[in-house]
Amino acid sequence: MAVKIRLQRHGKKNFAFFHIVVADSRAPRDGRYIEQIGSYNPNTNPATIVLDSEKALAWLNVGAQPTLTAKRLLSYEGVLLKKHLQGGVAKGALTQEQADKKFEAWKAEKTAKINAKKEGLSKDAAAKAKAAVEAEMKVNQERAEALAKRKAEAEEAARAAAEAAAAEKAAQEAAAAEAAENTEA
Repeated sequence: MAVKIRLQRHGKKNFAFFHIVVADSRAPRDGRYIEQIGSYNPNTNPATIVLDSEKALAWLNVGAQPTLTAKRLLSYEGVLLKKHLQGGVAKGALTQEQADKKFEAWKAEKTAKINAKKEGLSKDAAAKAKAAVEAEMKVNQERAEALAKRKAEAEEAARAAAEAAAAEKAAQEAAAAEAAENTEA
């Protein structure tokens, strides 16, 4: 029986997440499996991978073959490196302590890289939010200036209209007074 480590699709359309399973290669993709060893959610940034690395390593050691995507996930989590180092220990190329030290150094580097990415994403989000607030404040300021300008123009027009009305009234009174003088004379 050929055993594969592969992904089993779950979730809704355009929003899938996957279970990492050990299954017979003849079983359907989402069908019967031997054991579930983890999950993979590509919808988060960075992708969320929950994996029982000890079970995965045990299945690899007894001959389970990972699919291409499952192999990438196992490599990302360090299971394939651990298998490689265990092979070196078995051949006598290095001791178990050296292998553990190499694996821990790799794991620390990987964790630092992931944390740096998370921090970069949070800084980008904060910068985008700050830029959006600044843009909104700029638009609001422009609107306030335009409103103040329109209000000043309206006041100026009202003042000019009042002055024109007063000048017209004064002209009418002057004309009336002149007409009254002409009638008396």
